[in-house]
Amino acid sequence: MPDTLVHSGRTWLVHYRPAIDTAITLCDFAINLNVRYTCSMHIISRKALRLFWEEVPDSASALQRWYRIVNETEYKSFVELRQTFPSADKVGDLIVFNIGGNKIRLITSIHFNRGKVYVRHVLTHEEYDRGTWKT
Repeated sequence: MPDTLVHSGRTWLVHYRPAIDTAITLCDFAINLNVRYTCSMHIISRKALRLFWEEVPDSASALQRWYRIVNETEYKSFVELRQTFPSADKVGDLIVFNIGGNKIRLITSIHFNRGKVYVRHVLTHEEYDRGTWKT
């Protein structure tokens, strides 16, 4: 008899695989259908943010706040992202955030369809203006 799994108002039947006698998990279900089942963005990588705020300690709270907001929210488009971060700009395929009162520029590559945020560069305003990150 299949078990019933309820998640966010949706119901899935979880059947047992007779050959190996283990339940199909929600993760297996999502992977097999090539869909996302989380409701937040996956940020890769927090380490880049941490390394920057260790060098520039007054940036820690602003970067941690950005991380928390993006990590807890699901954005499906740049338009949705701009509702939360109106100063975010598209530069080619990248999205640039002005963080901490325009003192920090966070350069990301965001794949809205997969829910992935790749941190490409974390720069001071002066480093950003030099433009070496574009190459």
